[in-house]
Amino acid sequence: MRTLCSSTLIGEALLAMFAGLVAMRLSSVSTAAVWIVTGIAMALCIALCGMINRPGAVQIGWALQIGLIASGFILPTMFGLGVVFAALWWCSVHYGRKVDEFKAARAAAVAAAAEA
Repeated sequence: MRTLCSSTLIGEALLAMFAGLVAMRLSSVSTAAVWIVTGIAMALCIALCGMINRPGAVQIGWALQIGLIASGFILPTMFGLGVVFAALWWCSVHYGRKVDEFKAARAAAVAAAAEA
């Protein structure tokens, strides 16, 4: 799960950077505000990569997805991209947990076979 979620978060960090560049050119929001929000989003994505297996990290990731979708009020394209990354986040969490469960069951079966 950590690999899948981290890949999604790195993609989001890059998306936030590029969206910041576009928002600076297209919106009436100040450049400083765009870079502050973009910097916070990027830092949160990178920090969350290292915290994936800790309690509450998935919920923080969901909050990040909602924030990304909400950034569509500044840059309308972000509504669509936010939905895409929210779907990627769901897939990463869902299938990552399935893979982790499969690996744990397989390790338990190997350990049981070794004892027998």
